[in-house]
Amino acid sequence: MGQAYDDLGFPIPAEFEVPGTADGRRRRQRLRQGRPSRTKRWVVLLIAAGVLLPAIVGPELVPLAKQAVVRWSLERAFACEARDDVAGAVAELGRAVAWHGDDPSLLAARAMLRLENGDPVGAQQDADRAVMLSPGRSEAYRVRSIVHVCTGRPEAALADVARVVDLAGDGNAEAINLRAYVRGLVGREIDQGLDEIERLMMGMPEPPPEYLDTRGFLRHLAGRQEGALADLDAAIEQTHLQRRQMMRLRGHMDGIELLQGMRSLDHALAVMCHHRGLVLEALGQSEQAQADFDAARQKGFAPERGIL
Repeated sequence: MGQAYDDLGFPIPAEFEVPGTADGRRRRQRLRQGRPSRTKRWVVLLIAAGVLLPAIVGPELVPLAKQAVVRWSLERAFACEARDDVAGAVAELGRAVAWHGDDPSLLAARAMLRLENGDPVGAQQDADRAVMLSPGRSEAYRVRSIVHVCTGRPEAALADVARVVDLAGDGNAEAINLRAYVRGLVGREIDQGLDEIERLMMGMPEPPPEYLDTRGFLRHLAGRQEGALADLDAAIEQTHLQRRQMMRLRGHMDGIELLQGMRSLDHALAVMCHHRGLVLEALGQSEQAQADFDAARQKGFAPERGIL
């Protein structure tokens, strides 16, 4: 097979389809319909989804040559992250920023990747810049709150997550869950966080696993271990079910999307297993707790890198 080129005459890297082609449009549609949520990772690489690209690389905003380079860089970053090449994803996003210029969504995405790549200073710089560029949007505050958690700034984390709730508006479930969870992560306002997540879940016949995980974690911190264990068992069971359902799509969806989805679910399971290990340890079930801690590490649990 010869080298493929896009409609601008640029060679297309093998790792991705150029957005704007029929394949690229179908891929974005699948992402919008079927991509799993990412537990506790409040900014994803919105690469190839129809959210980030139109705003960043629309032909009315940048010359066509820049458009092609930014497209390539975003797609390659998405592929790198899916393959656990986080350093490569950071580099590709860096190229996108260099060609496009500072954009709060790009900087927020790179901040999370820099954090995962062991660069908290760079993550802080990107998050601060994203907030400065978009003080009226919650996205950058979401990311910076997690960066603050990882760098040991609890008051700053709580201030940023309070801003997220304000900007998201009353009743925004994701923002409420985030604030409750950050309260747990920094060990502050546990009772308020638990009350908040319980009131949120009261009207949900089937709460998503990430909300069960939050409530279970906060119940553990509040000393309510039996209820915590029930929540975390349910969260892990639901997430394993999502993982099995995704595996059935092998051969029916883009391979990079599948890798990215599996990576997201494994990180979610890592967090949930660690939380259940804490509960089991508190209940005196040390052997079962150690099994969960081992599973969490195997699946990528790493608080210092934002997988927490």
